[in-house]
Amino acid sequence: MELRQIPVDELTFGVYISKLDRPWTETPFVFQGFVLKSDKQIDVLKKYCKHVFIDPEKAERQEVGRVTAEDLAKVRGTTVYKEVASVEAELPKARNAFSNTTVIVKELSRAVEIGNSIDSTRSHEAAAQITESVVRNPDAMALLIKLQEKGGATLSRAVGISVMMTIFGRFLQLPQDRIQILGMLGLLQDVGKLKLPSELATRGPANDAERELYRTHVNHSVRILSDTPGLPPELPGLASLHHERFDGTGYPRGLRGSAIAISGLIAGIVDSFDTLTAPKPFGDNLSPANALSLIYKERGKGFHPALVEQFIQCIGVFPVGSVVELNSGEVAIVIAQNMVRRMQPRIMVVKDANGNPMVPYKMLDLMKEPKVRPDEPYRIQRSLEYNTVNIDPRELFL
Repeated sequence: MELRQIPVDELTFGVYISKLDRPWTETPFVFQGFVLKSDKQIDVLKKYCKHVFIDPEKAERQEVGRVTAEDLAKVRGTTVYKEVASVEAELPKARNAFSNTTVIVKELSRAVEIGNSIDSTRSHEAAAQITESVVRNPDAMALLIKLQEKGGATLSRAVGISVMMTIFGRFLQLPQDRIQILGMLGLLQDVGKLKLPSELATRGPANDAERELYRTHVNHSVRILSDTPGLPPELPGLASLHHERFDGTGYPRGLRGSAIAISGLIAGIVDSFDTLTAPKPFGDNLSPANALSLIYKERGKGFHPALVEQFIQCIGVFPVGSVVELNSGEVAIVIAQNMVRRMQPRIMVVKDANGNPMVPYKMLDLMKEPKVRPDEPYRIQRSLEYNTVNIDPRELFL
């Protein structure tokens, strides 16, 4: 069906905004297409647009998964966290926590591979270090995992998933002990993959027979964690949930809706996002925006709708570690979110307008509206593919 052009002042709730009268990247909206359902969305549209284009066919269908205030109250906690350290101050501590956790994960992997038990004390230590760093400043650890090379070996992504689950838990204002459980879950929920053929565990299944074998890793994880004394008693059960889906289409038990614990629903979203953004052949190598778009389309189906919307807000329009092009032509890396103005993060400029490395690197806080020219502030023009920038950003801080 042909799109209909409508002035912003004439919009009503429930319509599907398919196109704007300006590029999406020049607005705070994360996705190119959404259902209009709040006064806040209308206020933003009035600020940036005179008219929009709606898709009459999509409006009713997209209303599946609509989130209410009551839905949000069920997934959000009440613990208020404040950043007690800057990114620069927290980064050395985050780096130590990351390095220690990586060593611990390797120890756990070797133990499982040779048939020994997991060291629960070391597992607690790893989760605690990640949680403490994220509570002080989530952007430092987020930047760190983005700047690290992602491998495909079994459990090599466990630290990144653990960090992201911890960051999401903090964003949801969950109590710190629950955040630490999420961190430990991220580290250990895929430990059963070590019982699969290594190639299958790395690349995933290619046919129905391999798919059935691959799915057994969940039960392996549950058994290994159940046999490990000293772990939180709920951990084995939670580890069985990250492949369950909100509409009952997941595995191993086909659980649906409220039958899946919130921690399991969180794990499912984070695990899927990590897989979508992981490099090939270990994942789909999508940009964060494209990955979030796919997850958004699954709200109310594969994923809990309120948690999906919260996850998108947590990740942000320009996730920490994103490579962006500025209106000056310079290239920068996002180093910290701005929770008040998501389109104006803190950035580090690493290339000039001619593509040459900038030395020393230039730090900008876009919320303070630094000027490109006397009459024009810096702003982000567009996101760039992370692996197309010919620079090793790990050298910026590490």
